[in-house]
Amino acid sequence: MASPLTPAVLHILMVLAHGEAHGYAIMKQVEVDSAGRVKMGPGTLYGSLRRMIDSGLVREADPPAGAGDPRRVYYAITAQGTAALEAELERYRAVVALTALRPATP
Repeated sequence: MASPLTPAVLHILMVLAHGEAHGYAIMKQVEVDSAGRVKMGPGTLYGSLRRMIDSGLVREADPPAGAGDPRRVYYAITAQGTAALEAELERYRAVVALTALRPATP
């Protein structure tokens, strides 16, 4: 079984599972998806993306046709990234199912 993903990696993979995106778009989508609870700064984002590229979870992608700023780097999830995301989501589902069977007591 794969190791659990960090929150930053999980959020980035969830964004990229819906399509390629550049860094700023990823940061903004994470903020929207988390209803403002997660605000990822550039250091966290780009450090995570570099490690994710090195580990094969994401790759740099060609910008879409008509992309505005040619300096923007686009990222795409890989098959390995999709598998890691699915494994992490299954881990979360198992925790939710367990808590339904045995609710935590304060």
